[in-house]
Amino acid sequence: MNDSAQYWRSLNEEIEEYTPMAVATSTRLERAEVEKLVREVLKQRLGGQINPPPTRESSATSRTGGPPNPLVVNISARHMHVTPADLEILFGPGAKLTKLKDLYQQGEFASEQLVTLVGPRQRIIPNVRILGPVRDYSQVELSYSDGVYLGVDLPLRISGNHEGTPGITILGPKGAITLSKGVIRAERHVHMSTADMAYYGVKDQDYLKLRVDGPSGVIFDRVKVRYHPKVVLEVHIDTDEGNACDLDSATHMELFK
Repeated sequence: MNDSAQYWRSLNEEIEEYTPMAVATSTRLERAEVEKLVREVLKQRLGGQINPPPTRESSATSRTGGPPNPLVVNISARHMHVTPADLEILFGPGAKLTKLKDLYQQGEFASEQLVTLVGPRQRIIPNVRILGPVRDYSQVELSYSDGVYLGVDLPLRISGNHEGTPGITILGPKGAITLSKGVIRAERHVHMSTADMAYYGVKDQDYLKLRVDGPSGVIFDRVKVRYHPKVVLEVHIDTDEGNACDLDSATHMELFK
């Protein structure tokens, strides 16, 4: 089955699942509102107005030498962070995140739980993965292209900075939530330990540049330094940025001032 057929089968299953669902929400989303969203999605689908958004599940990773730790650059695809309370609304009472695979930073993981985003244009992005562990805030991180597709004006923010950010409706298998804020385009950043910051001569919240050499080589400006004593050196860029430099084909990468 090709990607398009898989996408429409997934959409059909979601519409059949959510239409009869009695929805519980944190900012009370009534059944009539959910049914209206589903009708709009169906109308657009029948009119051929929905194009499946691009997705890139795998993270592209490359390394270069350099003390004290090797430089790793990963693409951070669209994802969600969730509070325990919102997780229970979306997946049912007592729901816990179940690990699909570990991420590069110790203790962080991609979960098996997936949600569907519903934008203000009544366009949807299904199969958005929740990353664990749970947090004390719910947040959705998207690329610029995702924001254009959904009709959401995404501010560029560091994770956790939700001041003046837009919200979104999120559907799970057991319920839905409407976030009043917390949808962002993540500012590209580098996680550094004390030893890493000493080597590069920077402090927390400083900016570095990232050079990616290769057939589509680029230099990314304003890579924000994020300090934690227990992290391993890692740069996060979003899907658009990873595609722009064709990270999979990179031949050399380095951080510099």
